Amino acid sequence: MSVKPFFAPQLAIPHGVTDISFYSNALGAVELRRFSNDDGSIHVAELSIEGTIFHVHEETERSSVLCPGTAKATSVTIGLFVDDVHAVMEKARRAGAKVASEVQDYDYGYRQGDFVDPFGHRWMIEKAI
Repeated sequence: MSVKPFFAPQLAIPHGVTDISFYSNALGAVELRRFSNDDGSIHVAELSIEGTIFHVHEETERSSVLCPGTAKATSVTIGLFVDDVHAVMEKARRAGAKVASEVQDYDYGYRQGDFVDPFGHRWMIEKAI
């Protein structure tokens, strides 16, 4: 059985996080599995947005991956293509996202808006128009 390659980003979250409901409330993500620490905090969780898989993983001393808050920056914007950019941006705002760029149509043929999630990750919600 072969697997078609696909991207599955892993987003770092601070140690001790127990609530990742932002992703379901804002993006409609479904939690597929979760591995918790003894204190109930999340070690790693696998989520899916309509079949698109991503993971959240706690920042640890052994990991070379840092949360945006620890790094004081992020080097990646996560692009998510959707049917209704305005609706997803509004859901994200209501769920606690900080809007970085309001939705607008660009000359290069995309409708886009950007937000930063509660863990500091930047998302670009977009659609080809």
